[in-house]
Amino acid sequence: MAKNDRKFGKRTVLFMDEIHRFNKRQQDTFLLSVEKGEIILIGATTENPSFIINSALLSRCRVIVMEKLDPNDLNSILERAADKLNVDVVDVENPCGVINNNEGVAIESSALKWLADISDGDARIALTNLQLVLQNSNNDGKIITIEDIKNGIKKSHMLYDRAGEEHYNIISAMHKSIRGSDANAALYWTTRMIVSGEDPRYIARRLVRAASEDIGNADPNALQLAVTTMQECQLLGMPEADVLLAQCAIYLARAPKSREADSALAKAKTVIANCKGLQPSVPMHIRNAPTKLMKDLGYGKLQNGDEFCFMPPELKGVDFFK
Repeated sequence: MAKNDRKFGKRTVLFMDEIHRFNKRQQDTFLLSVEKGEIILIGATTENPSFIINSALLSRCRVIVMEKLDPNDLNSILERAADKLNVDVVDVENPCGVINNNEGVAIESSALKWLADISDGDARIALTNLQLVLQNSNNDGKIITIEDIKNGIKKSHMLYDRAGEEHYNIISAMHKSIRGSDANAALYWTTRMIVSGEDPRYIARRLVRAASEDIGNADPNALQLAVTTMQECQLLGMPEADVLLAQCAIYLARAPKSREADSALAKAKTVIANCKGLQPSVPMHIRNAPTKLMKDLGYGKLQNGDEFCFMPPELKGVDFFK
């Protein structure tokens, strides 16, 4: 239909909400029509397009990032919504504490600001919170205060998607804080994951990785503590395991750092990957010779004129630790 309409000068806009729900093979459906200009595709997603959008389709599109709203902007939206709902917004310094019109509803400006602050930059969450507050208020002319609504909305709506970008952003922040020896930041990001409902076993696995990658032989006890933490998280579960994760993150952040093992491993992988032809054979003199035939073939013996070396002769002199 879009192809036919274009012949008559009519353009078609195809809006796909939650486009990430299409897998990458299904997204190929749009590719040819986008290339030919038959449709103008607009896709909305709450995920990182780099991870969930077909690369061929993404290269033909322009990405527009919708950032979180500033709390001041959310406060303006809530004030506008209150006006539309005939709700008076009053200052906390109002001496009487009640509104003149007993049939009306009023809310403190500081309470609106509190709602804006806990909504994590999402206007939908802010408006939903306001609606819940108004529905559950039975104040008979009394002004709604922060204390009146805190019991109904006990914690902030923190953005955290176990399968999305924020999941990886926060775990990366924890790991880098440990690497940077910032115990406060390491504890903060660990706690963010805990209170957001992250699987404690996943956090513990990443702590084990950090203990080996960033601390290594500078403090071998770090790896032992991290492994013990992971095992105990499996045994205890939440909420008892939270302090185990906190203790481990703090210890790792304060421990001396050495990336020797990780760096040397990367160099060894590079040497192996860049090898042209067959990989070097294990030198005969360091091979086991469990049978007579293998002994007769020279296994376990240093040949005359050969220099004893544990590395293959082709890699003599290679040092992964420099």
